[in-house]
Amino acid sequence: MQFPVEIHFVKNSIHLHALMETAGFFIGFRYFLYLRKKQGDIIESTNRTWILIGAIFGALAGSRLIGSLERPNELLHAKNIGEYIYNNKTVLGGFLGGLFGVELIKKIVGEKHSSGDLFTYPIILALIIGRIGCFSMGVYEETYGTPTKLFTGINLGDGLMRHPVSLYEIFFLVLLWIGLLMLEKKYLLAEGGRFKLFMIGYILFRFFQDFIKPSYIVIAGLSTIQLTAILGLVYYYRYIIHPKKLLQANA
Repeated sequence: MQFPVEIHFVKNSIHLHALMETAGFFIGFRYFLYLRKKQGDIIESTNRTWILIGAIFGALAGSRLIGSLERPNELLHAKNIGEYIYNNKTVLGGFLGGLFGVELIKKIVGEKHSSGDLFTYPIILALIIGRIGCFSMGVYEETYGTPTKLFTGINLGDGLMRHPVSLYEIFFLVLLWIGLLMLEKKYLLAEGGRFKLFMIGYILFRFFQDFIKPSYIVIAGLSTIQLTAILGLVYYYRYIIHPKKLLQANA
């Protein structure tokens, strides 16, 4: 397999990553609309629209902010700081930024219901599709792992057998999706419980994953992504300490 993977159209070519990233957003959103129509929505349409806007702009800001802070030395010496910030992004920062944007909008519009459950499975689907694109870039995008002698190692384009962290993440997301479905068959989750479980699981995964990725250490042997993950876990600490809060009171 040759990296980066390109799709050829007559005399032109485009990276598979660009197609999969776009497909992830499109298919994920269509799946959200399908689930909303099938299952109904406890949030009325106007507030849901505002919540989507808050999620989008919060995710854009959080993704770029955390992404640009992954390598502080490069940020400080960037010739064009605005361009550097725009060109660096990370999913975890996007999630937490989107969460902040949603909570801010909900306070403004006075929405009391949890809004994340309906987004959970579409987000997982979009991530899986997007990570296929990330894997197709090999070492030509910052989504590859450190060298390894494990049987899972793959030559991602530089001649070294590396951890295919994008494939690890896809595998984890599939397991998380199945796990959530099985859990919901056995227990009655509280409103917002599905999304909180997804976030806690994904944040933990990203924290440990960064130990096998080339990372710029910032504080105490931890990277910016790991420090961000810790902040996310602190935000959800009450549910980690008391997991029964994720269940309906009468469950």
